[in-house]
Parts: sequence; structure tokens; C-alpha cells
Amino acid sequence: MQRFELKHWLKTRMWVIPVLFVLGGVALSWLFVAIDPEGTLVPQSISGDPTAAMQILYLISFAMLTLTGLVLSLLVLVVQLAMGSFSPRIVRQILQDRPSQCAIGLFAGTFTFSLLTMRTIVTSPEGGTVPGLAVVVSILLVLSCIVTLVWYLNHIGQSLRVAALVDWVAADTISTLDRVFPDAGPKMDIDHRFIRTPRSGVLFEVDHDCMIDLARTADCSFEVLWSIGDFVPTNAPVIRIHGQPAEVETDAVVGCIAIGPERTLNQDVAYGIRMLVDIAIGAVSSGPFDDPTTTVQAIDRLHDVLRQIVRRPLHSGEYRDDDGVLRLSVPALSWDGFVELAFDEIRRSGAASPQITRRLMSALNDLLKLAPEDRRPALERQRKLLQESMTAAVEHPDDRLRALIQDPSGIGSAGGLSRSPRHPEP
Repeated sequence: MQRFELKHWLKTRMWVIPVLFVLGGVALSWLFVAIDPEGTLVPQSISGDPTAAMQILYLISFAMLTLTGLVLSLLVLVVQLAMGSFSPRIVRQILQDRPSQCAIGLFAGTFTFSLLTMRTIVTSPEGGTVPGLAVVVSILLVLSCIVTLVWYLNHIGQSLRVAALVDWVAADTISTLDRVFPDAGPKMDIDHRFIRTPRSGVLFEVDHDCMIDLARTADCSFEVLWSIGDFVPTNAPVIRIHGQPAEVETDAVVGCIAIGPERTLNQDVAYGIRMLVDIAIGAVSSGPFDDPTTTVQAIDRLHDVLRQIVRRPLHSGEYRDDDGVLRLSVPALSWDGFVELAFDEIRRSGAASPQITRRLMSALNDLLKLAPEDRRPALERQRKLLQESMTAAVEHPDDRLRALIQDPSGIGSAGGLSRSPRHPEP
């Protein structure tokens, strides 16, 4: 139990690794100065004369002290953001982040190394002595600190993503699960018709050409069971084989799909729409009059995206080889799905805001002008639901009449604009 308590104490103390780096800086400074105290191994043409070496080490010490303070400030800011945006219980995970501890330790250790090396420089009228090897090592440590700083800024930015924090907690939870309950239970029956994913994550890309070639070689067809953007659990069936499973190179097929920590826009048009919708409903999460202008700006872009889709033929999800044989099928979002994704949540959250309802009505009317006959029902349904949602949310009859005046400008007052007879309403 004492061993466990000591291990837990060391793991949960952020200062332990930085202190070890500082002690390492002290030891390395003593070592390199002892190896080359007179500067005979490294000539002063490389390390500089005593005055130049003193200036170099002073600048290094000052810069590293400032950089250490900056990184600590960044870490405190990250903790505050995580507490406010996610959960106060996530703070422990951030403070236990080994890369952050090592980065702080490297900067503090470099400061210690250069500071202690600086005091061994001897200046005299005859020229003095410079521990050249230690000065060169200080310069190399500074270069490594610059690389580490760039990497650390990227690490901090990546760590603040929701997917990264969720994965972080989930990985620790699974690690604890494996330690507390090491028995994984009876093995599942192996069905060779299915290919399983070796790890969990979001399916964000499928190499269609690669899978078609593999299916043609094995004289079979593949069915991807998850759509782009779906989260696939560990060891879950991800591909069904139609044909002879024995002829399929399983590892090669798994290599044709990309699974990562979060959705991307590589092949996922719906994810771009999803992000715009999140912005739109987030602006009015506290109420329909919280920030409807931001919602309207998001609707502008949603309108534009759907305008680009409305007349395009969408993929059926079936892929055939050069001979016309079906080799691959994947789930594909239909036009109705795109429309519902873009409008359903915004319509429900902003039904009481005339600015939002007017902009939605304008977008729907414009899309109806362009939509082919088979794509009109989804838009007409949205327009009908918009009218019903607005009617339920707005009490006064006059407000209801004005709430659905289409407003392409998004300013919420299109009904009050003066127009020339030669320039009718678009």
C-alpha cells in the first residue's frame, strides 16, 4: 500500500518532473565544466571570448526564465478554460500531462544549466577562460527548447479539443478497467464474414478505389457498416464481406479505412453542416433573442451550401468496378437528410425570433426555386414546420404575420424596406 501511495503521490504532483530536470541541469553543468574547464576542447572561435560567452549565457538564462513563466501561465489558462468549458474534474488530467511537465522541466533545466555555467567563466586582462563545451551545450539546449516550444504550443492546442480530452479520460478509464478487471470474459464467436476494427474512433475516410481493387481481386464485395462520421467501438464489425471471406486480405482492407479521434471534413460534408448548425443554435442557446445575428450568419452559409447541393446528383453509396460489378457499398446521406440536418434544430431553437424565421423562410423559398421536383417535398415540409413552430412560439397575430416575411439580408426588417417598382422583391 505504501508503494502504491508513493506512486500515486508522484503521479499527481506536477512539480516532480520539472525538479528532476532542474537537478539534471545542475549535474550536467558541473559535468561539462569539469570535462573542459579551460576551454581546450572547444576553441573560443566557436564558444566566443569570455565577454561574448557571458552575454550568450546571460541571454539564454533570461530567455529561459521568461519562457518558463510563459508556459506556466499557458498551463494555468488551459486549466481555467477546461474548468469553465468542460468540467472541474478534468483539471487533474491536465496537471498530470507528462508533455507539459517535461516542457516546463526542459526550460527550467536549461535556465539552471546556463546560469551555473555563466558563473564559471573567468575574465581577466589576459583574456580569461571559457568552459567552451558547456557553452556549446547551452546553445544546443536553447535550440532544443525552441523546437519544444513550437511542439508544445501545438500540443496544448490539440489537448483543448473536446475529442482529445474525452479520449484522454476514456483511455485512463480503460487502463484502470484492464487493471481492476483483467479477465476479458469469454471470447466472441469469430464470424469471418465481418472485418472488425482493431481500435475505437471516428470513421473519417474510406479509400473507395483501394477497396474496389481488393474486392475485385478476391471476387467479392464489401459493405461498410458505418457511415462517415460515425464512432466505431473497439473490435466492432466495420465491414461485411459478401462472397468468400477466405480470399480477402483482412489487414489490407482495414488499411483502406481511416479511423481517428474526431470527425473531419475529408469526406464528410455533413460534418461541415453540423458545425454551422452548432454555431447557429449555440448563439441562441440561452434564448431566441440572445444573439440571433450570429445565427443568421450561420444560416447564410447553410443556405449557400444547400444551394450548391440542391441540383447535384448525390452518390447512392454503391461503387462498381470497370466491368459494372458492385464491389463496395457505403451508407450515404440523402438530400432529405441534408435538409433536416441544416434546418431542424435551428428552426426549433429560433422559432420565436423574427430575424431567424425570416432568414429561414428566405432560404427555403430560394431553394424551392432551384430544387428539382423530387427534392421539393423536403423543403416544403421544412417551410410548413417553420410556420407551425413560429405560430406556437409567437402569441400576437400581427407578430406572426411579420415573422415570416422572407429576409435575405438577415437584418430582420425586410418588410420595412422601400423598393422601386422596377426592382421587385427577389
